[in-house]
Amino acid sequence: MSALPLKTLSAAQVAEFVEDQGWPSYRARQLLAWIYQRGATRFDQMSDLGKPERTRLEELAVVTAPDIVDVRRDPEDGTEKLLLRLEDGETVESVLIPDDDRLTLCLSTQVGCTLDCGFCLTGTMGLARNLKAHEIVDQVLGARAHVGPERPITNLVFMGMGEPLANLPAVCEAIERLTADWGLGYSPRRITVSTAGLVPQMAMLGTFRHRVNLAVSLNATTNETRNRVMGTINRKYPLETLLAACRTYPLPPRRRIFFEYVLLAGVNDSPGDARRLIKLLHGIRCKINLIPFNPWPGAPFERPPETAVAAFQALLIEAHFTAFVRKSKGQQILAACGQLRSSHEPSDPLVPLPISQPC
Repeated sequence: MSALPLKTLSAAQVAEFVEDQGWPSYRARQLLAWIYQRGATRFDQMSDLGKPERTRLEELAVVTAPDIVDVRRDPEDGTEKLLLRLEDGETVESVLIPDDDRLTLCLSTQVGCTLDCGFCLTGTMGLARNLKAHEIVDQVLGARAHVGPERPITNLVFMGMGEPLANLPAVCEAIERLTADWGLGYSPRRITVSTAGLVPQMAMLGTFRHRVNLAVSLNATTNETRNRVMGTINRKYPLETLLAACRTYPLPPRRRIFFEYVLLAGVNDSPGDARRLIKLLHGIRCKINLIPFNPWPGAPFERPPETAVAAFQALLIEAHFTAFVRKSKGQQILAACGQLRSSHEPSDPLVPLPISQPC
């Protein structure tokens, strides 16, 4: 009989496993805390379990360590890209982004992506498969072990490879583990889930008991332009449908929707686009993140000049919107927004950093 991987189980399933062994119910919480809070990967580390229980666990189960096989660091801004190998040999990338007193981890939810957003390198891969909940959480556990306790990861954003809402059950289960008091203990306010605009799944996320932040990747102010840059999703849920869903999205008090807007030179960065964006978002409690396009080899778009970015932002601010220009960190290692692809080319000139082992 093969060993049972405990990380693949939900909290309820761990409780059922403990009950099947005839152990006290509180053992389930101890097991979960060792796995998620302390990052244990061996049962002999679980010192508050009795020796007979640890022996039984060795016979029946296993706790696998995150398999981070490569780490690349941008020498300019300290951004780090981590390559996680999954049990079937597939790989995904996550990104550690330092910013003053914050350290944000950008998480992937799929191996590849079904959407064909023209500005995104991940979309050129197609979709291999969805990630499982424990594979999403393993990105956090692996990154946490890599940076060590002196550099706590403060924020989590589901903005890496894949469309998070296309894998909503696994994303919600991962958030359960990330926010639980027996788990990693993150406040939902510190977690942001991004979507290209899957309207039915947005409504489902709005009813989820953990009220995480929502980010919507908009990137155009007309259906014609959005069909050009995000054709698959926009033909199914055009701007009118998407923005109607945003207007009815159940925001908690003092929260806003984040609208992500990738600026593409000569495509969606004109003053006319900015004025249309102002009209489209009128009355929606929101913040706007402007992202100058991050180029990658063979990309069909170009990054706009800084003057165009500044003019676009100025029009939004003049209309009393909160609008930020997101710093493009990690460009030298293809770790910036839209540049993830789950592989490192042999020609990459940057030297991999030593990989910290889980405790």
